Amino acid sequence: MGTIPEVNLNTLSGPKAMPLIGMGTAVYPFAGSETMQAAILSAIKLGYRHFDTAAIYQSERPLGEAVVKAISMGLLKSRDELFITSKLWCSDAHGDRVMGALQTTLRNLQMDYVDLYLIHWPVSTKPGQYSVPFPKDDIEEFGMRSVWEAMEECNRLGLAKSIGVSNFSCKKLEHLLSFAKIPPAANQVEVNPLWQQTKLREFCVQKGIQMCAYSPLGAKGTLWGTDQVMESKILQQIAQAKGKSLAQICLRWVFEQGDCVLVKSFNEERMKQNLDILNWELSADEREKIDQIPQRKGCLALEFISLDGPYKTLEEFWDGEI
Repeated sequence: MGTIPEVNLNTLSGPKAMPLIGMGTAVYPFAGSETMQAAILSAIKLGYRHFDTAAIYQSERPLGEAVVKAISMGLLKSRDELFITSKLWCSDAHGDRVMGALQTTLRNLQMDYVDLYLIHWPVSTKPGQYSVPFPKDDIEEFGMRSVWEAMEECNRLGLAKSIGVSNFSCKKLEHLLSFAKIPPAANQVEVNPLWQQTKLREFCVQKGIQMCAYSPLGAKGTLWGTDQVMESKILQQIAQAKGKSLAQICLRWVFEQGDCVLVKSFNEERMKQNLDILNWELSADEREKIDQIPQRKGCLALEFISLDGPYKTLEEFWDGEI
């Protein structure tokens, strides 16, 4: 399968290597489980070293328990061999709640730090509620500056080695960069052959922000996902001709864009297949066919749209990037 390539994220203490293939842990409905813990342990055995979690996923605790078990079994020498990403949920996206939220995350993970801490959405909701979906009247004005200043403090204290964002448009990133003392190291967004994010990627590359791709297969069967990626005739034809699975074609395509790709399966055979995207490449003709696929966003984030809230339309929320 080969060694997983890494990219250096800029941190206050110097470059931090992030593996470009990570394992996602979001299972909808959100819940932790022993099955999840066992799958993470299997992933560590297979060579995964980057794990993506979030407060809202309820997967921080199983991830932390799996890491403790992996160290006790001798699979890892220490937690430092891993790259762990977690995210600040909307109900904690208030300047005075960020630090406490990260400290809770660290207790759940049984760790002293995360490698990357992200603002999950450019949205604030009423404090204290951890649920999806949530009442529309819970949505509040998002104070980007105060939230980011608190994220920067988490970074300075070493509780988060790198900080970044998720689901931010070019316009929102531009606004953040206008006042950030510590620029975001990464932007985690939906990326797959049916939502290629060319404009956003060009912006992020220009600004030194690493793109991380969630839902690289479209997240079929989830609240936020679409079936259309896995049902794409073009991708099916390329996969058949290549002797690869459709999933591998998608993951390889994302990887070739230079993005960090977040895969998600608790099936051990699929976990192996998801790593087997390194020692081959798509041809120029195959890439051209993928480039021609009509674009359609899967994760619309309709739950954040409200006539009484700060985002009244999808165009407002995504700043026209939809």
